[in-house]
Amino acid sequence: MNSMHNCKLSPNLFYTNKRSLLHLTAILLVSIHHAGAQERSGVLNAMETEMKRTINALSTATPAPYFLSYSITEVSSTLISASMGSLDADLTSKRRILDVDLRVGSYKLDNTRSIRGVAFEMGRGTRGVELPITDDEKAIRSVIWSATDKAYKSAAERYGKVITNLQVKVKEEDSSADLSQEQAHQYIGAIEPLTFDTTLWRERARKLSGMCAGREHILTGRVTFQAENLVKYFVNSEGSRIQTSEPIVKMFVIVKSKADDGMSLPLYESYSAYSAGRLPSMQALEADVTRLVDLCVQLRTAPLMETYTGPAILSGRSSGVFFHEIFGHRVEGHRQKDVNSSQTFKPFLNKKILPDFISVIFDPTKKELQGKDIVGAFAYDDEGMPGKRVIAVDSGVFKNFLTNRAPIEHFPHSNGHGRRQAGLKTVTRQSNLIVEASRRVPYDSLRALLRRECIKQNKEFGLLFEDIQGGFTFTGRTVPNAFNVQPLVVYKIYADARPDELVRGVDLIGTPLTTFNNIVAAADDLGIFNGVCGAESGGVPVSASSPSLLVSTIEVQKKQKSQAKPPLLSDPTVEMKWGQP
Repeated sequence: MNSMHNCKLSPNLFYTNKRSLLHLTAILLVSIHHAGAQERSGVLNAMETEMKRTINALSTATPAPYFLSYSITEVSSTLISASMGSLDADLTSKRRILDVDLRVGSYKLDNTRSIRGVAFEMGRGTRGVELPITDDEKAIRSVIWSATDKAYKSAAERYGKVITNLQVKVKEEDSSADLSQEQAHQYIGAIEPLTFDTTLWRERARKLSGMCAGREHILTGRVTFQAENLVKYFVNSEGSRIQTSEPIVKMFVIVKSKADDGMSLPLYESYSAYSAGRLPSMQALEADVTRLVDLCVQLRTAPLMETYTGPAILSGRSSGVFFHEIFGHRVEGHRQKDVNSSQTFKPFLNKKILPDFISVIFDPTKKELQGKDIVGAFAYDDEGMPGKRVIAVDSGVFKNFLTNRAPIEHFPHSNGHGRRQAGLKTVTRQSNLIVEASRRVPYDSLRALLRRECIKQNKEFGLLFEDIQGGFTFTGRTVPNAFNVQPLVVYKIYADARPDELVRGVDLIGTPLTTFNNIVAAADDLGIFNGVCGAESGGVPVSASSPSLLVSTIEVQKKQKSQAKPPLLSDPTVEMKWGQP
């Protein structure tokens, strides 16, 4: 459903004068930036040649295109996976995906406008086309030609439906143009291979996952190493020509147990960086696996948490995920034009939505924070626009939406947040979300403030959300405008200073505006969450960073749990470890 996001958020009709079609490069300024003396790829040459041919051939068609862009994403990937000490996957792949954006009509009104009354319109879009992985220009151009022909026919047919839909429906809430007029950009970046020692990472994955083998009650111990390099080529009819590389290296540790009452107890640790050398050392990884295994065993016998409303601390990582889900998806620009979206913050432009000591920034230009890589960075988005730093909330006051080239009311231009997974339609997506606090206290003081709040509310304890795996949020008008964030590690913090108590079995729930009003303090620490966010345009790498936050009132509900019993027999590796047959 297009109103839920997992982290896996009437115009005048007129026809365009044909003489103005596809000749915009003569009147647009072009920003040119070459990253050194880089050679242009044969792929980019094929795209440009076919672009020119298409422009000339379709300039007299009816209806004629006014805009055309080609995007090719070359994905080179290596996946190494080990379970309980043995390798079970070792794969290397390479593929190329072509995406065509062809528009008929005009910047004001074109075939991409949503047709009201049709289900799943915001997620609609053509699928990408597989390309040859060699640099055979003729073969590449042939595929581009075929995909363009299909795109044109589809656009022409849909444009007629758009015109009819406007005539029979009420006036639109947001009648902004369908495509913003922007400066063209040219950037030819270096295409560098992503290098790493496969033998080293095979051995590390095997050894780390093997630390889970032979441990009683541990049902899963898996370590995955994935290195991926995305080489992106982009050209459009306005004069943009862009070639970039986006490397990313990810590592996942999954440890899972099961309580006697059937509840599955997974714990995760993930690491992301722009090169393998920036991942943690083997010593640090071993310490993390040991911690996860010990914690997983403790969770088996931890008491179940009941439904609760009261004060809580969200650790920095948890706060980052919290803001990503309940705020980030709701400020993605395309949702403001979706008639089915709740548009939570649209009425709050230039109004206070958070405490005056909290600001929220999205910054794709920043690649690291406090020496750690944050993976939501990119030089250019998937519409060829430079990624820009966006101050969404300034000292508690809501200032900006994230935008791509689909204008929204009061925001006629892109701020470089049009993103997608190759093969899907580009929409507005988050980048590096950074929560900043101008007034902070030491973390120990935050715990003291939590206890004080418990006494004030006559609560025996508050909660500490130490780690969160992700969550989802509903942004549609036909369902409650709520969120569900899924904690992994939760502690009771007692008002009388008794030792913290590990608990299990709760989800963090609520509504955005109410929860924002309950933030009362921030610590002087910083937590960083790197991950992949899934929404209409597929999975894109993002990060969320925040200090730990004290919230005066939070609500939790019981987590859904499996009804299956734990395994009837013990793991044979446990018996083998102790010399039993």
